[in-house]
Amino acid sequence: MIIHTVQMAKWRKAKERNIPFLDTTVKSGNDAFAPAWDMVMGIKQGRLSEDAYRQQYIDMMRESWAYRRLEWEKVLQMDQVALACYCSAGKFCHRHILKEILMKIQQQRGVEVVDGGEVE
Repeated sequence: MIIHTVQMAKWRKAKERNIPFLDTTVKSGNDAFAPAWDMVMGIKQGRLSEDAYRQQYIDMMRESWAYRRLEWEKVLQMDQVALACYCSAGKFCHRHILKEILMKIQQQRGVEVVDGGEVE
């Protein structure tokens, strides 16, 4: 499996490369993988640190894994995927945390997984 990240505005770049696109945003994405609005606004407004955001997001994904397993399995069965969010490339973003989580799950399952980097 190859796991990429991509900024929503660059979705066409993923499409051009035939990389399936997964919207992980709270605004329009699959809510199994989206952060909560209060987290997004907290980090944007400086009320939430990156460390606190990371921990809250990981906790959310653990709960999602427990209750939304079918959604997770669909993603984990893909040959490759581009995890998308509105955040600019190179900025702190939950899509990178999600990529780490997915890579860890695949590695624990003995599945070959590659960090495909940011689709530019």
